Amino acid sequence: MPERKSRKDALRNREAVLAAADALFVSCESPEDVTMADIAAAAGVGKGTLFRAFGDRAGLLRALYETRLEPIREAVEAGPPPLGPATPPYQRVPALLDAVLCFKLDNRRLALALEESGSSSPYQAEHYERWHRLLQSVLEQIPGLTDSAFTAHALLAATRADLVEHLAGQEHVPRERMRAQLADFVTGVLPSAP
Repeated sequence: MPERKSRKDALRNREAVLAAADALFVSCESPEDVTMADIAAAAGVGKGTLFRAFGDRAGLLRALYETRLEPIREAVEAGPPPLGPATPPYQRVPALLDAVLCFKLDNRRLALALEESGSSSPYQAEHYERWHRLLQSVLEQIPGLTDSAFTAHALLAATRADLVEHLAGQEHVPRERMRAQLADFVTGVLPSAP
């Protein structure tokens, strides 16, 4: 029985940590303001619990990001149009990018913290590579597109968290205007539909 209790405690602690981190990132001015000590205190656990469960701050950010992203991931993998796999590529590419943009707008501080942490290149981060692979595979279905890998990078660059933060935070571009601008950009990049 001790093993089952310890698993239950670990799960409860993990959920408490993710909820505390979520609340702190929502209420902070800057992602750098949130420390592991802050999260541990808000969750009512020791810092050691955080490091055992998540490894480091970047691991905690990734876990929180993945938890928030789960509904979108499910829609992309098995959902109906416009995100689901049965959607024609000319409709799915803009829908995927719109989903990324909306997610980053809804999770600005978390997305910014995640993209600023970790390796020296944000393009090697697991979450970026996953979006790039997905987008590239959909772009490969579009006739006349010569370089799907580069096009996926270029399109994803328009949804980088630092750009989203600059546009939404500093330039005060309204959400719907950003979405329309991104849709126009995507339309301009893709070859004309047959």
